[in-house]
Amino acid sequence: MSTEASPLVRVEALAKRFPGSAEPVFDEVHFDIAKGEFVCIIGHSGCGKTTILNVLAGLEQASGGHVFMQQREVVGPSLDRGVVFQGHALMPWLSVRRNIAFAVRSRWPGWSAAEVDAQVRKHVELVGLAAAIDKKPSELSGGMKQRVGIARAFAIEPKMLLLDEPFGALDALTRGTIQDELLRICAQTQQTVFMITHDVDEAILLADRILLMSNGPQARVAEIVRNTMPRGGDGGRQRATLHHDPQYYRIRNHLVDFLVARSKDLSHGRAPARPPQVEPGRVPEQSQQQQPVSTPTMETPA
Repeated sequence: MSTEASPLVRVEALAKRFPGSAEPVFDEVHFDIAKGEFVCIIGHSGCGKTTILNVLAGLEQASGGHVFMQQREVVGPSLDRGVVFQGHALMPWLSVRRNIAFAVRSRWPGWSAAEVDAQVRKHVELVGLAAAIDKKPSELSGGMKQRVGIARAFAIEPKMLLLDEPFGALDALTRGTIQDELLRICAQTQQTVFMITHDVDEAILLADRILLMSNGPQARVAEIVRNTMPRGGDGGRQRATLHHDPQYYRIRNHLVDFLVARSKDLSHGRAPARPPQVEPGRVPEQSQQQQPVSTPTMETPA
């Protein structure tokens, strides 16, 4: 768990059971998120990752347990939590400027038109779309639409950003470019992020900690992996150079081993209720001479 004395978000014994189901989708889910931390959650389809994100967003009710944000229980949606889904969810009849302005006016209804436009321009420029600010979604590529969705979420200055596999439908080149943009923006704004991904390499690039979900039913956060590679920036994690760090292979092999070999054996509530935190990137000094072998690209089934 985070070492922060008072984390921004604390999740306690979260559970979700659908009517008629013999077992819950997940139960005894415990974790916390520190202010400014980037947390990814990975697990096979059916373990309840999106449900957990929706509960954090206040869009869905859990069957048991609690979510606290700044020590206040989350009971419904709030502009303190920005959400970016797999689809861009833009209003097709509005331009980029007006899509983002709609969110900004919702957040600050007393702002003047000039203040709203300044906030919009700032965040459109942040995602590199200044030249497209007056275009409608139909005139944008898929990657550009996702950038608008990210700009809109950042523009309301949420305390936490929730990302539901936002790059899953994009081609590899566009996906990598937006990952770089997200790293840069989060470093600049110190944004707190909770993100679902099926891509192991994406999690290692972006996350400070990675929550590993066991398979459902009765899934749990079985393990929390601390990413001991420095955060993105000068001397930190970079997409182009990530694979040069021997820690990368140790972390990656640990994640893939969990997903392929261990997660299925921890379904039906066999994972511990309180997940251990591990640092597979670190090894005893005498073992550091051995270079781990790379494994193939790994994405868990959608």
